[in-house]
Amino acid sequence: MTKADDKPSTRSFGRTMKAIAWSFTGLRRKRDFDDDVEGGMNPFHVLIAALIGAAIFIGVLLAFAKYAVA
Repeated sequence: MTKADDKPSTRSFGRTMKAIAWSFTGLRRKRDFDDDVEGGMNPFHVLIAALIGAAIFIGVLLAFAKYAVA
């Protein structure tokens, strides 16, 4: 936050998607987690990124299952 503007900065969708992807794997540094908390992620971006991540995860699982059965 700068002195010129009083509103907190929010992260871009790309940075939010990266944070959610690392959260899915469970490999996140403490410093990066603290930056996420202080950085002010947009809740709408978090929701959309989580839904996209879940859809990709389910798609990969279904592809592996189809490959294993075939």
